[in-house]
Amino acid sequence: MKSQVLAELSRRENAVAAERVAREELQASRRGAQRDVEAAERLTALSETSEALSSGEIPVGHAQLIARAASEGPIDQTFLVEAAKHQGYDQFARTLRTHQQEQSDDDGQSIYDRQRKSRTGRAFSSRETGMYLLSGEFDPITGAKIDTVLAAKEKELWNQEDPRDRRTPLQRMADAIAELILEPEKGKARGTALMVVADYDAVNQELVNARLADGTPIPMCELVRLACDSDILPGVYRAATQEMNLGRRRRTASEAQRAALIYRDRECIGCGASANRGFAHHVQFWSDGGPTDFGNLVLVCNKCHHSIHDDNWQVAHDPNAKRWKTHPPPDPFPSSGIDTTQHLERNPVLIN
Repeated sequence: MKSQVLAELSRRENAVAAERVAREELQASRRGAQRDVEAAERLTALSETSEALSSGEIPVGHAQLIARAASEGPIDQTFLVEAAKHQGYDQFARTLRTHQQEQSDDDGQSIYDRQRKSRTGRAFSSRETGMYLLSGEFDPITGAKIDTVLAAKEKELWNQEDPRDRRTPLQRMADAIAELILEPEKGKARGTALMVVADYDAVNQELVNARLADGTPIPMCELVRLACDSDILPGVYRAATQEMNLGRRRRTASEAQRAALIYRDRECIGCGASANRGFAHHVQFWSDGGPTDFGNLVLVCNKCHHSIHDDNWQVAHDPNAKRWKTHPPPDPFPSSGIDTTQHLERNPVLIN
């Protein structure tokens, strides 16, 4: 209803008038009002999406994603609406990005160029708090590089901390950014690498389906540019070339196993946090005899890792989604009266 009203207001008067109503009557922020009006105008041309939204078959966020994608290039609206009915927001966002790449007649190069052109950065002092604010928006490839370096620096800082007096994750992120900018030579993170994946089409003898570790598609020409300055690890996911099973000989996952986990899980299996901040967790705990084999490992962030070990969250494989997921304990409020709400970082070292 909100979308229909805003679209009609924009048609009768203009977008500025519709945005003013959204701010004054719906108490939306300036940016939020602008997004709502833009989405409303786009939805008027998307009958299938509008009908599915009106009937409650798809959520508002999914409809807004479809509307934005339609403004950027050709889409198969029927396919996307059907996917939106069954997929969560994060999964649908990935489906949509892949769909846009497939529908593009230039292998997604125009999408990437538009993202690259839309990059922004802001740095200013807040008049309200006196704090210095730094933010930015980047194309997927640049963003993945930044995330990789930041994650490595955060882990470096975490290792240097006193386990009894740790920073919060947000404080650690702020300190990592500050140190990388102000002291680039100090404790430079080593071993950081951007993972880019492509499949080999044996029939046509060419690389296809280039993507970042989280599944974000990228144009093949960008893969070629990255490959010029990269170390290529062919067949890293084949047991014939890299040892994937370490058994009980070693508790910590190897670099090859970690790379394979990032490729398979793409993100934390619990909350979807960046794979760069993930830990290799033993599904069958190491202390219970679980081996350090690829099939017994999953990628989790620090928060979800503690939820599994400290709060008895369960790890299970979803055969329908063909991926691992975490689930809350069967009885989140046990009769013993123990409160399951605890701090995110309680133990300096996890047992399993």
